[in-house]
Amino acid sequence: MKIWVVLLPLLALQLASGLFLLWDILGSILGIKTSPIAWVYYELAQVGAVIGLILGMVVSATLMLRSIRRQRAAEESLRLASGAFMDVLHERFAEWELTPAEKDVALFSIKGLSTADIAGLRSTSEGTVKAQTNAIYRKAGVSGRPQLLSLFIDELMSDPIADLPPPQTPKMIDKAS
Repeated sequence: MKIWVVLLPLLALQLASGLFLLWDILGSILGIKTSPIAWVYYELAQVGAVIGLILGMVVSATLMLRSIRRQRAAEESLRLASGAFMDVLHERFAEWELTPAEKDVALFSIKGLSTADIAGLRSTSEGTVKAQTNAIYRKAGVSGRPQLLSLFIDELMSDPIADLPPPQTPKMIDKAS
């Protein structure tokens, strides 16, 4: 069932309840004269207004709790995905037989750090970092950082791009003939 089917009438009841109570209080304060209604109907209207406001509070609290649960579930999914990503990283690093230094450089590279930043963090020269990244790319069978990252993204996705056939390129016409 759609939540709006329940929520809209409840919001209308809550608005009507609030307006009734506000009109009643302002009428008393400002001395606005209204046509009298039977006391029983007046009390029923007040009870209905209070019930409407209480129902609104209950529904609001329920929706807020549901939202908090969904947020926690999303955070847990993200945490699990992050853990799965790190597991995949470590598995591939082991498969490629990366040295500890190459593992660090590969991780920093995947995180998006520049060669200069990696060199600064590792207290090495940029030339050393470049040599290590080239060794990583060679061991992984890729030509650069974007392809390295896409290896891990493809593995985590349910429908990897790697399974798609390569795009067809038009054949060049030999102009010499």
